[in-house]
Amino acid sequence: MLFSCSPRPEQNIYKKSSIIMDTLVTITVVSDSSRQANGAIDAAFAELHRLEKLISFWDKKSEIWAISDKAGVAPVKVSPETLDLVQDALYASKMTDGGFDGTIGPVISQWDFHRQIKPSDAAIKKALKDVDYRQVVVDPKNSTVFLKRKGMTFDTGGIAKGWGADYAERVLKEHGIKAGLIAIAGDIKAFGRKPDGHGWLVAIRDPRPLEGHGQSGIFATVELVDQGISTSGDYERYFFKNGVMYFHILNPRTGYPARGFESVSIIAPHGYLSDGFSTGIFVMGPQKGIERVKQLERLGFGAVTIDDNGKVFISDNLKGKVNIIKK
Repeated sequence: MLFSCSPRPEQNIYKKSSIIMDTLVTITVVSDSSRQANGAIDAAFAELHRLEKLISFWDKKSEIWAISDKAGVAPVKVSPETLDLVQDALYASKMTDGGFDGTIGPVISQWDFHRQIKPSDAAIKKALKDVDYRQVVVDPKNSTVFLKRKGMTFDTGGIAKGWGADYAERVLKEHGIKAGLIAIAGDIKAFGRKPDGHGWLVAIRDPRPLEGHGQSGIFATVELVDQGISTSGDYERYFFKNGVMYFHILNPRTGYPARGFESVSIIAPHGYLSDGFSTGIFVMGPQKGIERVKQLERLGFGAVTIDDNGKVFISDNLKGKVNIIKK
């Protein structure tokens, strides 16, 4: 649906949605022309469709699939875009001490959160042998990616949405759009300001709403200008077994859910950073994760976290900018 509304007649807000990357993508732009807005949004959607064909973990024709298929055999020649994504993923891995790891696929495949299947300790231990981002070799000169061990896979799921939002923003700007918001599922990239001069107000979900675990509710809001935000939470995909909660954010070192946080929201200058780092900081846990955020504040990173005791942390550079709804 495309619509417009504005307090200023010369500038309108236009919004359109589509299903891309197996999720809902919504793009909102500010423009004084419906034709320009519609054309820019459609071009951004087309770019995301193009990127999806390159980096889909499930498409046997994608370059990411080829990298996994040739694991332990030979390097794979990839496009500049795929090389960019792999390098961004490895950067997030290094900066979160492996909390984010694009090679965690073999472990993820052992779990089934839909059917509530918990793998055996032996199955997890075996899968962990093929998980290690340090075994990914990137050759920028020849534009190749190589997984050293046979059985390894490279999964872009933990960073692709934020990364894709950055590319969509680039296309929108190329079409003359100076302000907008790209939301790929829960990964959001904002740039410029709305017609009223304010930034883009984004809600952070409450991981433990009063209505019951996993139900909708807002914990806080934050206003974004030229920033991305991503949230990793234990409430997204989970099940209980013998009184224990198992959820989808897995620790690449143990193969089991990462404990310590209920929710981690990362705000960063780029979508790929907020996306990859929200998972990575979550896995690092409250002590190491919060310390890493403090170290990264000088690079424009901020965080709103809730640990599994309900304790809230807001980074210094976000204090006064985050409105806590739930007291």
